[in-house]
Amino acid sequence: MSQTDARAVILERIRAAGASSSAPAEVPPPPPDTVLDESAMLELLVENLRDYRAVVTEVNGPELRPAVDAVLQRHGCRTVTVAPALDDSDRPTDAFTVIEDHGLSSQELDGIDAVVTTSRVAIAETGTVVLDHDGGQARRALSLVPDVHICIVRADQVVTSVPEGVSRLRPSVEKGLPLTWISGPSATSDIELNRVEGVHGPRNLEVILVR
Repeated sequence: MSQTDARAVILERIRAAGASSSAPAEVPPPPPDTVLDESAMLELLVENLRDYRAVVTEVNGPELRPAVDAVLQRHGCRTVTVAPALDDSDRPTDAFTVIEDHGLSSQELDGIDAVVTTSRVAIAETGTVVLDHDGGQARRALSLVPDVHICIVRADQVVTSVPEGVSRLRPSVEKGLPLTWISGPSATSDIELNRVEGVHGPRNLEVILVR
């Protein structure tokens, strides 16, 4: 049999196999998202954040600045960095040295005790907070270098599931903004599976949930 004949036989067998194969099975649609009322959704978020060893403080709006100060005091922080766009109502009081980020170097950031940011979305089912680093969320380096990250989450930013969170984040993606998904403080394990915190980011994640 010539090479041309052999090629024709192989192609014919492939065509015959394709014609006899059954149609692909239909993939069932994903189950609908669990519907939770706001109170249950916030409770689930808090539970899962704490499961990841984040510390959660729940406050009403007027209590936010005192809560930020209290977290900084608890960690013995003196210096804190923020994005220039962070609202005054989200910042620490004058009891602390607040350094606005106008291109701070990694070495400068390493010498700062804490950072305060807002957030874009929080996902209750996974205990995940997502930043797109716009406005008061600061650029990514600020959420990675200081040892204490105080992240402000407002109740209307909380969704139940990851698909809902992704939907909320679509405008950020369309703008080309980077996304940082945070589930607890930075942690990894060494070769003996001992937990080590702070290798890839802050050792301390403090979430202030504003109801």
